[in-house]
Order: sequence, then structure tokens, then C-alpha cells
Amino acid sequence: MKRISLALLAIAAPALARDKTPPPPAPIVVSVDGLPIGALPKQDLPATGCAAYLWTRGPSQALIAMAVADPATIRLTIDGKVQDFALSAQNGAGGYGFSHSTEYKGGDITATLDLTIIDSADLKNGARIGDATLRIDRPGKDSLIIPAGGLIGCA
Repeated sequence: MKRISLALLAIAAPALARDKTPPPPAPIVVSVDGLPIGALPKQDLPATGCAAYLWTRGPSQALIAMAVADPATIRLTIDGKVQDFALSAQNGAGGYGFSHSTEYKGGDITATLDLTIIDSADLKNGARIGDATLRIDRPGKDSLIIPAGGLIGCA
């Protein structure tokens, strides 16, 4: 009896160890629809305040940006690297801590987010982003304008 029990344990132990190993992180998509912007991995809701999550309107419908109201930043994947950019200018009322048009800068990159926020009775602690454009400007490279849509979630 003891030999069978030990043998079963020896066979089952590696399987049990594999089950407890967390899955590897999802790979960062370097290019969405052939553009020099990549998809973001899963993003959590901030502990306080609101965040806007934006997906492309192209064939892939990939998560390409997460803007946080406070502190005012935007997270993007450019050239395969996830980066945060700080608010540099804003214009117009949008709601939920966001402006209609917000400019973010980091290094020599400027990202401008224009969005239309739509309140919806069926959403609690958030809103829809009906239309949005994300413009990315980099010196010596073509400007990139991406149509997007999304949701705002608030903690």
C-alpha cells in the first residue's frame, strides 16, 4: 500500500506544482494594425478617481491607451515599450476629471487625446467614450492619428 501511495504522490506532485505556477504575462503587442503603437496589457482601475480606457476602431480593436484623471497621465505602448506621459495642456470640459482635449508629454513624444464623453444611465461609476482620437507626434517621424472609443471607470 505504501509503495502505491508514494508512487501516486510522485506522479501527482509535478502536476500540482504546475497548477500553482502563475501563467506568464501576456506578451506586449508591438504593433496594432501595422501602426507604431502597441496594445497595452490588462490595466487595473486606479485606487481612487477615474480612468479612461481606449480601444482602436480598426480591425483589431486593441486596448491602446489608459488615461488617468489624477494624476493626469496617459499610458501608451510606443515602439514596444509601455510608457506613461504627464499632462502638459488641456482644453474644454469633458467630465469625470478629463478635459475634451488633453495634451501629454514625455521626452520628445507628445500625445493628444480628444474625446467625447457620454453619460449613460446603464453605467454605474463611469461613462462611455463615444468618439476619441489619439494623436502621437514624434520629431522626425510622421504624426499618427488613431480613431478610438472606450469607457471611463471610476473607483
